[in-house]
Amino acid sequence: MMDILKIRFFVLVLLFTAPLCFSQKLFTRTGITEFKASIDAFEPVEAINKSTSVIVNSEGKIAAQLYIGAFSFKVALMQEHFNENYMESDEFPKANFKGILEQFDIGVLKDSYILKGNLTIRGISKMVQTKVEVKKTSNNKITLKGAFSVSPKDFNIKIPSIVRRKIAEQVTITLKYELSEKK
Repeated sequence: MMDILKIRFFVLVLLFTAPLCFSQKLFTRTGITEFKASIDAFEPVEAINKSTSVIVNSEGKIAAQLYIGAFSFKVALMQEHFNENYMESDEFPKANFKGILEQFDIGVLKDSYILKGNLTIRGISKMVQTKVEVKKTSNNKITLKGAFSVSPKDFNIKIPSIVRRKIAEQVTITLKYELSEKK
C-alpha cells in the first residue's frame, strides 16, 4: 500500500514539474541592439550594444535586458554625453523589455510575429509593438530581427536646446538577436 502511494505521489510531482523542467527556452547574451537618432544634415547620432541578454520561452514570452553604458559610439565625446547627460546611466544602468511574441509556437515557426510589451528606460515603462522577423538558421539557432521607434521625451530624456536640432524626435531602435536553446 505504501509503495502505491509513493508511486502516485511521484507521478503527481512529475506531472506538475515536467512542464517547468522540459519547456524549451531560447537565449542569448550577445544580442545586438542599435539606435539611430540622427537628423540627415548633421553628424550621425547612433550607437550599438552587442551584449543584450534575451530569453524567449516556448510560448513566446520574451524578456531582454541591456546595460546602457555598453552602447558604443564612433565619437567618444558623444558616448560620454549620452551616458552622463541624457541617459544618466549611473542612476539608470539598465533598459529592460518584457513582452510576448503573439501566436508564437517554437515547434512551428512563422516568418514574422507581432512583438508587444513594455520597454523600461530610466525607470519609465512604455508599451511598444512592432513586427519582427523570425527564422531558423542552418546552425539550428533562431534569429529575431525588427525595429521600432520611441520618443526621448516619453522617457523624460531632456535634450538641451543647443543640440535639439541635431537629434531626431523619434529614435529608431533595431534588434538583431541570434538565440540558441538554453539547457
